[in-house]
Amino acid sequence: MEGSVKESGYYEGERLTHLLALVQRGIETSKPSNVNSLPEKLWLKKQMAIGINEVTRVLEKMKPNPTDTRQPPVQLQVVIVVADCKPRMLTKHIPNLAASRNVPVLYIRDHKRASLRLGELVKLKTALAIGVLYQRPQTSRPPIRGVG
Repeated sequence: MEGSVKESGYYEGERLTHLLALVQRGIETSKPSNVNSLPEKLWLKKQMAIGINEVTRVLEKMKPNPTDTRQPPVQLQVVIVVADCKPRMLTKHIPNLAASRNVPVLYIRDHKRASLRLGELVKLKTALAIGVLYQRPQTSRPPIRGVG
């Protein structure tokens, strides 16, 4: 791996099963119980950046300095990347971009099934990368007078 970013460890085997179970449990406990809430796929998209392009887009919008108070309201807590995807060039940029934003990256590997297992979490056939979103609370703004 280039630069100071290194793939320190992969989640595979029982570690991968445990990690995915923890993420799934987090998804299940966070789901609103309201019957009239958003459909599950839409709700998931509000909780996670799904796919290489969306993860990259959110990371690029984040400022390199995490102490900057002008950070965008949507940030990533962690990125999960399939380590054994082919071609590797698809996800090669994510670790350095995430490191520059102080976002940890977890690599998963499962004998060419990791993308299927990651996809199951987000109700898709496959996924090569997902980012767990952290949305800072928006400051309340005073109502605009004369509207509505």
